[in-house]
Amino acid sequence: MASRSPSSNPPEPDHERTELLERLHSPHHLLRHDQSKNLAEINQELEATNFWRDFPPQGIEIQSWYVMMGIGQVVTLRVPPARLRELNVAIESKAWKPFRTEFYPTYDFLPIQKKLRG
Repeated sequence: MASRSPSSNPPEPDHERTELLERLHSPHHLLRHDQSKNLAEINQELEATNFWRDFPPQGIEIQSWYVMMGIGQVVTLRVPPARLRELNVAIESKAWKPFRTEFYPTYDFLPIQKKLRG
Protein backbone atom coordinates (compact mmCIF):
# COMPACT_ATOMS: atom_id res chain seq x y z
CA MET A 1 0.00 0.00 0.00
CA ALA A 2 1.47 3.36 -1.00
CA SER A 3 1.77 5.94 1.71
CA ARG A 4 0.12 9.27 1.20
CA SER A 5 1.67 12.57 2.13
CA PRO A 6 -0.34 14.75 4.48
CA SER A 7 -0.68 17.44 1.81
CA SER A 8 -2.18 15.06 -0.78
CA ASN A 9 -5.26 14.34 1.33
CA PRO A 10 -6.18 17.32 3.47
CA PRO A 11 -8.36 16.46 6.44
CA GLU A 12 -12.06 16.98 6.13
CA PRO A 13 -13.09 20.31 7.65
CA ASP A 14 -14.53 20.02 11.13
CA HIS A 15 -17.68 22.07 10.55
CA GLU A 16 -18.84 21.88 14.17
CA ARG A 17 -15.48 23.15 15.43
CA THR A 18 -15.41 25.90 12.79
CA GLU A 19 -18.95 26.89 13.74
CA LEU A 20 -17.97 26.99 17.41
CA LEU A 21 -14.91 29.14 16.73
CA GLU A 22 -16.98 31.53 14.66
CA ARG A 23 -19.26 32.02 17.65
CA LEU A 24 -16.39 32.61 20.08
CA HIS A 25 -16.82 36.32 20.33
CA SER A 26 -17.45 37.60 23.79
CA PRO A 27 -14.49 37.36 26.11
CA HIS A 28 -15.42 38.66 29.52
CA HIS A 29 -12.55 40.38 31.27
CA LEU A 30 -12.65 40.83 34.99
CA LEU A 31 -10.32 43.66 35.94
CA ARG A 32 -10.02 43.28 39.71
CA HIS A 33 -8.96 46.40 41.54
CA ASP A 34 -5.65 46.09 43.37
CA GLN A 35 -7.01 47.05 46.78
CA SER A 36 -3.54 47.82 48.11
CA LYS A 37 -3.73 50.96 45.92
CA ASN A 38 -6.10 53.87 46.05
CA LEU A 39 -8.01 55.10 43.00
CA ALA A 40 -5.49 57.85 42.24
CA GLU A 41 -2.65 55.27 42.16
CA ILE A 42 -4.64 52.94 39.90
CA ASN A 43 -5.51 55.79 37.53
CA GLN A 44 -1.87 56.93 37.46
CA GLU A 45 -0.77 53.43 36.39
CA LEU A 46 -3.50 53.27 33.75
CA GLU A 47 -2.38 56.61 32.35
CA ALA A 48 1.28 55.51 32.34
CA THR A 49 0.44 52.51 30.11
CA ASN A 50 -1.99 54.51 27.92
CA PHE A 51 -4.66 51.98 28.89
CA TRP A 52 -7.60 54.26 28.07
CA ARG A 53 -6.14 55.17 24.68
CA ASP A 54 -5.05 51.66 23.64
CA PHE A 55 -7.59 49.26 25.14
CA PRO A 56 -9.16 47.44 23.50
CA PRO A 57 -7.07 47.22 20.33
CA GLN A 58 -8.52 48.88 17.22
CA GLY A 59 -11.32 46.86 15.64
CA ILE A 60 -12.29 45.00 18.81
CA GLU A 61 -15.75 46.11 19.90
CA ILE A 62 -16.73 46.85 23.49
CA GLN A 63 -20.15 45.28 24.13
CA SER A 64 -20.44 46.34 27.76
CA TRP A 65 -18.29 47.78 30.54
CA TYR A 66 -19.56 47.63 34.11
CA VAL A 67 -18.10 48.56 37.45
CA MET A 68 -18.72 45.81 39.98
CA MET A 69 -18.46 47.66 43.29
CA GLY A 70 -15.96 46.12 45.67
CA ILE A 71 -14.44 43.95 42.94
CA GLY A 72 -13.49 45.91 39.86
CA GLN A 73 -14.65 46.19 36.28
CA VAL A 74 -16.21 43.65 33.92
CA VAL A 75 -15.58 44.25 30.22
CA THR A 76 -17.31 42.23 27.50
CA LEU A 77 -15.79 42.45 24.03
CA ARG A 78 -16.64 41.17 20.55
CA VAL A 79 -13.44 39.59 19.29
CA PRO A 80 -12.70 37.54 16.18
CA PRO A 81 -11.09 34.28 17.39
CA ALA A 82 -7.94 35.00 15.39
CA ARG A 83 -7.39 38.13 17.51
CA LEU A 84 -7.62 36.54 20.98
CA ARG A 85 -3.84 36.45 21.37
CA GLU A 86 -3.58 40.14 20.42
CA LEU A 87 -6.22 40.96 23.02
CA ASN A 88 -4.41 38.91 25.65
CA VAL A 89 -1.15 40.77 24.97
CA ALA A 90 -2.99 44.10 25.27
CA ILE A 91 -4.32 43.09 28.70
CA GLU A 92 -0.88 41.89 29.83
CA SER A 93 0.88 45.05 28.72
CA LYS A 94 -1.75 47.61 29.75
CA ALA A 95 -3.67 46.29 32.74
CA TRP A 96 -1.53 43.91 34.80
CA LYS A 97 -0.06 46.47 37.17
CA PRO A 98 -3.24 48.33 38.20
CA PHE A 99 -5.48 45.25 37.98
CA ARG A 100 -5.45 41.53 38.58
CA THR A 101 -7.13 40.13 35.49
CA GLU A 102 -9.30 37.16 34.63
CA PHE A 103 -10.32 36.26 31.11
CA TYR A 104 -13.36 34.18 30.15
CA PRO A 105 -13.88 33.61 26.41
CA THR A 106 -17.49 32.69 25.77
CA TYR A 107 -19.73 31.82 22.86
CA ASP A 108 -23.44 31.71 22.21
CA PHE A 109 -24.51 28.15 23.02
CA LEU A 110 -28.23 28.74 22.46
CA PRO A 111 -28.25 27.78 18.74
CA ILE A 112 -26.40 24.55 19.60
CA GLN A 113 -28.81 23.78 22.46
CA LYS A 114 -31.79 24.32 20.15
CA LYS A 115 -30.22 22.04 17.53
CA LEU A 116 -29.56 19.33 20.13
CA ARG A 117 -33.06 19.63 21.55
CA GLY A 118 -34.52 19.03 18.11
